[in-house]
Amino acid sequence: MQPPVLELVDLKKNIKNKEIIRGINLTLGPAEILGFLGPNGAGKTTTIRMIVGLIRPTAGSVKICGYSIADDFIRAMSNVGCIIESPEMYKFLSGMENLRQLSNMDKRITRQRVDEVVELVGLQKRIEDKVSTYSLGMRQRLGIAQALLCRPKLLILDEPVNGLDPAGITEFRNLIRRLAHEEEMAIFVSSHLLSEAQLMCDQVAIIRQGSIVKTATVKDILNTETVEWRLDNPVKAARLLKEKWGIEALRENGNTITAAVGENRLELINQVFVNEGIELRYSIPRQNTLEDMFLDLTEGDEIA
Repeated sequence: MQPPVLELVDLKKNIKNKEIIRGINLTLGPAEILGFLGPNGAGKTTTIRMIVGLIRPTAGSVKICGYSIADDFIRAMSNVGCIIESPEMYKFLSGMENLRQLSNMDKRITRQRVDEVVELVGLQKRIEDKVSTYSLGMRQRLGIAQALLCRPKLLILDEPVNGLDPAGITEFRNLIRRLAHEEEMAIFVSSHLLSEAQLMCDQVAIIRQGSIVKTATVKDILNTETVEWRLDNPVKAARLLKEKWGIEALRENGNTITAAVGENRLELINQVFVNEGIELRYSIPRQNTLEDMFLDLTEGDEIA
């Protein structure tokens, strides 16, 4: 059985006797896009730095394609392409000259591969122009081209759409999804744009205060509704939700309760309430979004 592309097992990091990362467990397979989300100071950047070997974990392990970065760093990192913060490049050179500078450092990178990545990121028309003339979106594309030269199985992107306009964000999203599905590349994306992560990613992991508080597929998130009920016996209604469906309800105020309900369950739940003698004034469903779940789990912490 093929190992996961990325596997984090009980990953921890202490800095100055303070626990920054508290036992993270994550796996990412081929052709999957994972959104790594969290408030400011939650531990996103520290986690990424441990994954790429910039800092050492205090405990736990990072494996890339089955290779431990502690025991077999070179083999592990040979499968990784990454952009952390802004991609670095020589602005006085053309895009092609930047790529050839990098290809000259690795004999595995052929001229054909350089041409391939240029086409993959859609820079054919401007690749001979100096980078100083590129827009921010074009520089991001060139940065991804640099990261793709060695045919990585894992692409790590830290806040990749910062500063892009809406058109640039859309182009970037389409590129990332194409890389995942056509190249079967695993992509790990740290982002603060929740609406964009919802459109781009297959699954998300939310980190708060150094711990993963939720992992879920985007499909599952969108297939869940938050329902508000107003009824004459909220205590009994909450008990029925728990006993029959394992759903935890929140008592909002007075005779109002809310709960997250799976798709197509609301009609059945309402019927059970009526059959149990509960007078139902109204039920209002609202489809959940990634932002709703994020705010619930982080209690409104500032995202960054």
